[in-house]
Amino acid sequence: MAKESIKARERKREKMVAKYAAKRAALIEAKDYEGLQKLPKNASPVRLHNRCHLTGRPKGYMRQFGISRINFREMALSGLIPGVKKASW
Repeated sequence: MAKESIKARERKREKMVAKYAAKRAALIEAKDYEGLQKLPKNASPVRLHNRCHLTGRPKGYMRQFGISRINFREMALSGLIPGVKKASW
């Protein structure tokens, strides 16, 4: 599991991106690049990193489910994810 401080930092970035989204869009539309540079760095959506919602794992993230591959496999095998079953051919 990821450290709580890392997960908290990511949540803080998500809030900041949401807070400045409208202002960022207006500045981009007006082509005010100096105004964009004055926004906080963490207000940029590029700085966000996808993490597992359960463990905070940064790698092996599955976008469709929002969890890491390891948690996905455990949950799928135990039948916790509807519509997913192990492939066999």
